[in-house]
Amino acid sequence: MGLIQDTLETVRRRNAGEPEFFQAVTEVLESIEPAIQRHKKYRDGRILDRIVEPERQLIFRVPWQDDKGQIQVNRGFRIQFNSAIGPYKGGLRFHPTVCASILKFLGFEQVFKNSLTTLPMGGAKGGSDFDPKGKSDAEVMRFCQSFMTELFRHIGPDTDVPAGDIGVGGREIGFLFGQYKRLVNEFSGVLTGKGLNWGGSLIRPEATGYGAVYFAQEMLKTRGQTLQGKVCVVSGSGNVAQYTIEKLNQLGAKAVTLSDSNGFIYDKDGISDEKLAWAMDLKNVRRGRIKEYADKFGAEYYAGKRPWGIECDCAFPSATQNEISGEDAKTLLDNGCFLVSEGANMPTDPEGIEQFLAKKILYGPGKAANAGGVATSGLEMSQNSMRLSWTREEVDQRLHRIMITIHKNAYDTSVEYGQPGNLVMGANIAGFIKVADAMLDQGLV
Repeated sequence: MGLIQDTLETVRRRNAGEPEFFQAVTEVLESIEPAIQRHKKYRDGRILDRIVEPERQLIFRVPWQDDKGQIQVNRGFRIQFNSAIGPYKGGLRFHPTVCASILKFLGFEQVFKNSLTTLPMGGAKGGSDFDPKGKSDAEVMRFCQSFMTELFRHIGPDTDVPAGDIGVGGREIGFLFGQYKRLVNEFSGVLTGKGLNWGGSLIRPEATGYGAVYFAQEMLKTRGQTLQGKVCVVSGSGNVAQYTIEKLNQLGAKAVTLSDSNGFIYDKDGISDEKLAWAMDLKNVRRGRIKEYADKFGAEYYAGKRPWGIECDCAFPSATQNEISGEDAKTLLDNGCFLVSEGANMPTDPEGIEQFLAKKILYGPGKAANAGGVATSGLEMSQNSMRLSWTREEVDQRLHRIMITIHKNAYDTSVEYGQPGNLVMGANIAGFIKVADAMLDQGLV
């Protein structure tokens, strides 16, 4: 077996029963093989063996009391994957599906995503199998306080700076930050996604969605096109999906779908700014189901399905991992889709990616296309360190420039390695080289 296959076999053996993690490692390692073959120093330094192993894995119990006075126990995690280019950086996810495999896949992806942003951030991920849905604010607060009572000793503004992810929004970040401040007796930029009046950054909620659209815009430029008039399908209905649609509307595109775990809506007339505002209130304030949008505006509703059967020009998967199967990818291609910009992490499975690359459509993988979120978290860290706050326009301009740079870096690298336009290869190699060189510079770490 070759070096890549040897490494993958070791990963499979050491991480049995962790399919998401193995999938993420396989996708990266197979695409960076040309760089490993070209640069002997990475082989001599055993960089592959080192980069697939987290620097630290934390698992801890989280006991908390519900409103009935009953003690509940959840499991907490923090996977600190790589700190070669900066403090660990990556979100916290509160969802029943959270397990070591999912967090290791997310942390591994985060290493390369953060490298691409041009900002000095390492990669990490964490969270819990706690489900905030249906919980009172008091229950969420007690859980967050218990979770941070263990996590606080492992994080800090120069060590590890968590952010939000699925199930962790402004409410949760606030409770987590308050407990950290109480425990360490300091006010520091230890979390990102904070409230604007206590250290947060403008544009942070919008950043992942805006960034995915900016990335799509750059991909279209390579073919002399714009988003004006393009029909777009968007999955999800959280922050990423909401602000993807907001930016698509601003650029003259027409988004026609939203989804949640129960199904999706198809609004053939387009999700206007007014309809989007209603949907945001539904999801962010009333915490209702997307079917209510169909009832309100007369849109079509498809229970238990995802929106990939709708005819479109562009697709923005913005929900969760592996939401586009090989069959879904074929359906999208058959229906005329020629651009996919991933707002979620690893939303397309390996068979789907293979089809997108074979058809040479414009395909922006998550670690590049959705890097706007963590990039703006990095900008929040910078503002916290300098004790200042940039305007909305300043942050948006910096985000836009970062997404342009990420696309250029990925595209130029794909050209350098003989596969122009293959942004999977380009993004993975570009992200890998920066981290690998830093690891070599720092010795045996």
